[in-house]
Parts: sequence; structure tokens; C-alpha cells
Amino acid sequence: MPVNALYRDDFYLSTTEAVVTAIHDDGGIELDQTCFYATSGGQPGDTGFLERADGSKITLGQTRHGAAKDIIIHVPIEGQAQPAVGEKLVMHLDWERRHKLMRMHTACHLLSVVCSYPITGAAVGEDESRVDFDMTDTIDKDEVTTKLMALVEQNHPVYLQWITDEELAANPGIVKSKNVRPPVGLGRVSLVCIGENSAIDSQPCGGTHVSQTKDVGQIHIAKIEKKGKENRRFRIRFGAPGDDA
Repeated sequence: MPVNALYRDDFYLSTTEAVVTAIHDDGGIELDQTCFYATSGGQPGDTGFLERADGSKITLGQTRHGAAKDIIIHVPIEGQAQPAVGEKLVMHLDWERRHKLMRMHTACHLLSVVCSYPITGAAVGEDESRVDFDMTDTIDKDEVTTKLMALVEQNHPVYLQWITDEELAANPGIVKSKNVRPPVGLGRVSLVCIGENSAIDSQPCGGTHVSQTKDVGQIHIAKIEKKGKENRRFRIRFGAPGDDA
């Protein structure tokens, strides 16, 4: 059943009431609405728990999409009780983990501003993220870190704008990734914009982000790896350079 994915409009919503609409054979739970992000676009799905009316908890180990992007399945860890279809629950996501992922995902967007090459792959993590670029140039990781932190400290606003699937199809040049296509098929596509009037960046993305660049915090490029003749992998970590030495 199509779900009302509340996180698409409010990245900071960490709890909400929801009603169970389906239970899968593997124990996966569908709800009428959710604030949990489902694994997609290199960002892991949210974890947390569902609170029942009696105060007991159903701990969730992952959140993923079903057969289509408008189906979101919340998968409990092994040994959890199973709710009933029609049961009302309160969702509580692991906010500390989500906020780290939001900070990291925004950092990846800032990196794509500093390194304006086509993106060939990316993965967002709690402690380290990676972005792969189609490039042959040699670039200094400390120089990239300095430019990244300048964008962070300038504290640009980060916000969403919405365009239709048709508008995206008519403007394919706004997509930076060569291999991962923006989420389409829902009628509208979110553009993550950085800076007043998108002065710093604007690109299609269905992930979650902080609301201003200073919330990314201290980050640095820990390593740049050669992954082929025309591919360079940048590893982003929290903290100052040398913290992970």
C-alpha cells in the first residue's frame, strides 16, 4: 500500500503516530505513514522502534522499499513481537544515527561542489562516507578539506524545492550522478538546494539533510584512492585532519 513518507517534507521529524496496514511473511511492517527513511541512493535506512499502546517496543533493524518506491517496509530484528493490522503505534527513530547520516549526506553534496566532476558512486555512512568521481586530475586532500570547511563555516541554508518528473526529464543536466538516477515515478522530485537562491548547489536527491551547512560540523577528506584510470574515491570523515591518524 502506498505510504505517506513524512520525511520527504520534514527531515527533522523523529516521531509520529502510524497505523499498521500490512504484515509481510518475513515480519516486515507496512504503515500508513512513516518518518523512517528507506534505504536508497547510497543512504542507509533508519532504525529505531515502534511503541505499542501498552508501552512495549518493537525494535526495527532496517527500513527498505518494497516492490515500488511508494512502499516502505519496516523490518524488526529477530525475536520481536508482531503487531496486528489496524493497530496504532508510535514511531521513534534513532535520532542520533539519523542526524549523523543527515550531516554526512549534506557533506557529500558540498564535496560535489568543491569537486565538480561527474559522480560515479556514493555511500553515506555514520562515521565515513565515500564519493567516487569520474576524474583523472591529481588533487590534494587537505586543499579539498579547506574548501569544504569554508562552505560549512559560511553557514549556507539547505532546503528543498520540488519539480515534476517532466521538468526533470526536460533538464537532465542538473543530475550530477552518472550511475544513480533520481527517484522518479512519484510525480515530483526533490531538489536539495544549498545557498540563497541555490547559489551554491542544486541537485535532485531523495535523501535527508541538515538545514544549514554549519550543522555538518568538522569534516575532512581522510583519503583519496585511485579506483581505475578515470575514477577517484574520496573518503569523508568527521573530525579534523589527523583525528583518524
